[in-house]
Amino acid sequence: MPNSNFLWYSPAPKRPLDRQLSMPENRLTESGSSGSRLIRFGSFEADLHTQELRKHGVRLRVPGQSFQVLLMLLTRPGNLVTREELQRALWPSDTFVDFDHGLSAAVNRLRDALGDSADQPLYIETLPRRGYRFIGPIETPKLATEPEATKTEPTAAPSSALEVAFTSARPSAESGTVWTPKRITALVLTCAVCVALGLLADKLRKAASTFNPHIVQLTALGYVNNAALSPDGTRLAFEWSGPGVPSPEHLALYVKTIGDETVQRLTESKPQLLSPAWSPDGAQLAFHRIAKDGNGGIYLVPSQGGPERKLYSTHASFGRSLPIAWSPDGKLIAFAEAPFSGGHLAINLLSIDTLEAKQIEHNDRCQDEVTPTFSHDGKYLAYLCFPTSSDFAVATVRSDGSRSRILKEFKGYTSALAWTGDNKRLLFNQFQTGSDHTDLRELTIADGSVSDLSFGKDAETLSTSAKGDRLTFAVESGGNNTIWRADLTHLQDPPVEFISSTRDQLGPKYSPDGAHILFASNRTGAQEIWMSDAAGGNLAQLTHLGQSSGSPDWSPDGKKIAFDSRVPVKDGSPHADVYILDLVERVPRKLNSGNGEASVPSWSNDGKWIYFAAGGGEGGDRIYRVPSDGGQAIAISVSHGYAPKESLDGRYVYFASSASSPTTLLIASLKPIGTESRVEGVPALSFAGNWTLARDGIYFYPADDFSTLNYFDFASKTVRPILTGQPAFFGISVSPDRRYILYAKIHIPKRDTMLIDNFR
Repeated sequence: MPNSNFLWYSPAPKRPLDRQLSMPENRLTESGSSGSRLIRFGSFEADLHTQELRKHGVRLRVPGQSFQVLLMLLTRPGNLVTREELQRALWPSDTFVDFDHGLSAAVNRLRDALGDSADQPLYIETLPRRGYRFIGPIETPKLATEPEATKTEPTAAPSSALEVAFTSARPSAESGTVWTPKRITALVLTCAVCVALGLLADKLRKAASTFNPHIVQLTALGYVNNAALSPDGTRLAFEWSGPGVPSPEHLALYVKTIGDETVQRLTESKPQLLSPAWSPDGAQLAFHRIAKDGNGGIYLVPSQGGPERKLYSTHASFGRSLPIAWSPDGKLIAFAEAPFSGGHLAINLLSIDTLEAKQIEHNDRCQDEVTPTFSHDGKYLAYLCFPTSSDFAVATVRSDGSRSRILKEFKGYTSALAWTGDNKRLLFNQFQTGSDHTDLRELTIADGSVSDLSFGKDAETLSTSAKGDRLTFAVESGGNNTIWRADLTHLQDPPVEFISSTRDQLGPKYSPDGAHILFASNRTGAQEIWMSDAAGGNLAQLTHLGQSSGSPDWSPDGKKIAFDSRVPVKDGSPHADVYILDLVERVPRKLNSGNGEASVPSWSNDGKWIYFAAGGGEGGDRIYRVPSDGGQAIAISVSHGYAPKESLDGRYVYFASSASSPTTLLIASLKPIGTESRVEGVPALSFAGNWTLARDGIYFYPADDFSTLNYFDFASKTVRPILTGQPAFFGISVSPDRRYILYAKIHIPKRDTMLIDNFR
């Protein structure tokens, strides 16, 4: 029998929403007359007939189920609409669905469109375990009615503005109106003007909502990163390691004039990471440096070339702590800093005059604060917040660091933030797990509403000119992932490219006997699970699901595999499930975990359990385990978790956590369940998927050097480098005999900077 949260129905035709909502059980009140197809609230307008939601006349993207929820709430303002009622309306027939997850997703999408918040609702209030109600004021245009004593038979409604004008001026016996040629000519001219104005307004509205800019490529140098546009929009500063294969060992700060291919190096080329910010007059560049020699911090260098000067030392590490911002008045530099290496990041303001730094007003909901950016008028500072209640949030403070405010929380991942020229909106990128691309989105500060932009797919590193009329962003291309193999017993031998194609291959995993290798690849279209022999040959495709599958893991006896697979659900967000596949029958079977969603599985050493990551409510993804033949999952961790792996003695589960920045390795107790702590001695990780557990230690890529494979020894509690110059992207596996190590390496990627001129 299916889980009680899943329901079966039989098909039935659906009525249009405006017909559904005119039925007695959904009859509108006088303030929302059923005769009107438009319901207005705040700056929004819902059309019952077309099932469209508009804001200030601009249509917003709202999934069908989310719109149905909105209309059910609007028809009963101030009253509870139960979860059961919404269930019957959203899934009216023969649909096998996780109702709780589906309804929550529909409501969350609706709140995103409205710029609403569950914690501080303006429109939709949650009544825990019961349902929802609409709490905003509703303002619906009323239809004109005749006095009761003079009502006549109804006539057809006019179909256009022109018909309205003629209908309202039609002569009658009571009025005694006489239609002369002059009067008719005047009426026709008036109507023509009305129609022309209407067409012009419609054209302007469509132009505002379908902005399709001309995009120009600014750089073609290979891998250009962290590009920043000068205030006047004429020059570009960026991090680059020179032509050819990108190398973190030879990075430096460069600048070029737009329209001129000559590049000028401003800093010494050496192992480091750099992120620049222009002074308001364009004469200097501040940059945040991360260096292995301990000289990390905030530096200044003339933008035309000259000696660099260190302003302030930081504990910055690889990742989202790099970006900095220079205030428009030239007095402050905003940067992210931790009190110690690996600690929580907070935004600080560094005074150029005194070289003293002070922390902005901290919002208790933010564990980490990164990516500061000043508004063009200098009044506010926006930044990215990473709270416990969601994956990320966009927040602001005043430019003096006071009055912290979270604008909106989101699911997924982001890495870029920029102001529009009017200082009323913020641009950011958003990637959601299971999606095949990153979206460029726009957040309106006044009401928290969000809209998708039609350009900037997979955009990174956003930067705007001082006037906001020019926008640059980075787009990565090429760089497919190949699986490499290194011989741990002969480290002097160079690693070899082991499994490759013109597409990606990720997540390699040796079988328990070392005879086969699992990996994920999109070489035939969708990402599927593949298997090879120990030499990387005799490839076989194990799955044909036609969706994004990955993270494969072997059962201890080598007869089955577990993997996850993601597919978009009705509201467009990705939904992940864990599958089990018997290598003899090769039929994937979905694992019932009782959680509604599960990903990144791994087997216990005795084969009785499957560990996985799943949504843990306000805590985000947590680590769970479920019997390998299915059942009700048990929570293992309290913290956010990814890539769980059981210890060889079965007493603990190791997992990566990105709840703080950078990513750290945690260990959770299984006997008993309920305690967890950081793995002492293991530094921060470059990425949550770039580590693996061995018999006597842990192989990993550290956050401060993502191109060097390191080994942590359990007995000595020491770390030593194993391979240098071999940056991994996703997945590490060591052969059972500990001779070979496999890792997925990015193969010569390119990262170009793009320009949009005359940006709105």
